[in-house]
Amino acid sequence: MVKQHKKMSWGEILKRFIFITIGAVLMAVALEIFLVPNAIIDGGITGISIVLSEVTAWKLGLFLFLLNLPFLFIGYKQIGKTFAISTLYGIAVLSVTTAFLHHVEPFTHEKILAVLFGGLVLGLGVGLVIRYGGALDGSEIVAILLSKKLRLPVGQIIMFINIFIFVTAGFVFGADSAMYSIFAYYIAAKVMDIVVEGLEESKSVTIISSEYEEISNAIMERLGRSTTLMYGKGGYSQEETQIIYCVVTRLEVAKLKTVVQEIDKNAFISIQNVADVLGGSMEKSSIH
Repeated sequence: MVKQHKKMSWGEILKRFIFITIGAVLMAVALEIFLVPNAIIDGGITGISIVLSEVTAWKLGLFLFLLNLPFLFIGYKQIGKTFAISTLYGIAVLSVTTAFLHHVEPFTHEKILAVLFGGLVLGLGVGLVIRYGGALDGSEIVAILLSKKLRLPVGQIIMFINIFIFVTAGFVFGADSAMYSIFAYYIAAKVMDIVVEGLEESKSVTIISSEYEEISNAIMERLGRSTTLMYGKGGYSQEETQIIYCVVTRLEVAKLKTVVQEIDKNAFISIQNVADVLGGSMEKSSIH
């Protein structure tokens, strides 16, 4: 039996739209106060909008709204109504705010400062909107659809799209502006990842060792982290064993390696990044 979809409370809806509003306003500030006045662009639909705004008499906010509209329908079909509504609201706030800020004097005309602060504010704004269930650019949805048809990773498709946009920007704004734009985009992407995933990045660790019981106890006692034992069988040796799985912070990785190798120098350790951790017991137990 499939459970019915649980509706969000009014408090959750209000919280979502407050943070989407803040994120959209921050992106508008980054564009109109830092980047666009210094001929620096963003990637994706935003970058296309900036280029079109430069070569026509139309305002940036109008292009941002119109060019993203088709992707709202795609987002509705692919992800759902809540995402589509959140995205429509975020894009509307972004478009209106850019119109209000269009004639505001930029904070700086020094391009390096514009790249650094513009990229930081842009990444913060976009990250907030994504974290709270919306989007401000339709290029990601395009990349997902093309990925299914072309059988290429989404990240590679987004990179190809942005290369085309930055090359185009080079012809419109000049080569220097295109290179500045690449750095601004990189900074924004890194800040966005931090906002979406959090500062305390988690790592999932898989350990295979014949001393699994002693290693599991040592991790719990010396790191204060819970572990899970899973059944495993060697493909070559056909020996049955228990596989240890646990989640730690990046600051605990070095200590975990030391703990494991003190018990078994030949233990197999696989460490992977974890974008998010939900449910279960991630509380760190006292080790003193």
